[in-house]
Amino acid sequence: MQVPAFLRPGDTVGVLAPASWFPYEELADGLRILRDDWHLRVIEGESLQAIDGPFAGPDELRRADLQRFFDDPSVRAVFAARGGYGCYRIADGLDLTNVRAKPKWLVGFSDVTVLLSLLYNNGIASLHGLMPRQFGHPERSESLETVRQWLFGETPTHYSVPTHSLNRLGSAKGPLVGGNLTLLVNSLGTPTDLKLDGAVLFIEDIDETLFSLDRMMTQLKRSGRLSSLAGLVVGQFTDMRENLSLPFGKNAFEIIAEKVSGYTYPVLFNFPAGHVDYNLALPIGVNIELQVDGEQGRLIFGNL
Repeated sequence: MQVPAFLRPGDTVGVLAPASWFPYEELADGLRILRDDWHLRVIEGESLQAIDGPFAGPDELRRADLQRFFDDPSVRAVFAARGGYGCYRIADGLDLTNVRAKPKWLVGFSDVTVLLSLLYNNGIASLHGLMPRQFGHPERSESLETVRQWLFGETPTHYSVPTHSLNRLGSAKGPLVGGNLTLLVNSLGTPTDLKLDGAVLFIEDIDETLFSLDRMMTQLKRSGRLSSLAGLVVGQFTDMRENLSLPFGKNAFEIIAEKVSGYTYPVLFNFPAGHVDYNLALPIGVNIELQVDGEQGRLIFGNL
């Protein structure tokens, strides 16, 4: 796995909207932080001010924005301004020749998961983390700092989280992969399908029904994707919806615990990453160690 070079003040980065559109003025704080606080030169993609139905411009425009940033040798990192929906539509047709030759960071989460998976399958690490449209919120300052640390080479040695009653104890090593569960499941059988044997899988999601969560976890199990993991990290499952006419009877974490109950690898629940303010940045593709004991869970990062 190739880990992109860390950023330095004065470097050039690209910002685009590869998925849903949003009012351009909502990006003001994020652009200010990148330029004034992090001292980066920012190139703005055309998609930031484009609208095509729910998308930030047509698929061709959003794909061209991303391709241009991947190909531009001066661009050292690429930021997805927001998620939403649309990355899934542009994941095919990208030419990764230049980014394989000179890896650069791609930063984002949620719908961006499919692009992180694409880079992982091409041997390039990326960063699952806060996106510029979210940068200016004070309650997300700690999350933003972890993005900055990973990008500028001040990488955390580890993350520690309190124990959870559903945790399964143990330790494991492997590449950290994953992201949004819906995108992972919808990638099965496609070029962004992940090979999970020996990996530490991270999952999170938002605004799904408990029935759909159970269905997705069952699909991962039936497809064999859960059987050969080194470990599982369960992030935040936000705004999950109950079917009021036919209650499921379990919460999100209980559904997931049931689906992996037949395996022996360590499982860490309630990790602070996903669609929440406290959203720790995670290096996708990097080898990590997962430790889960009776007092805490830890993700330990080696030297990059």
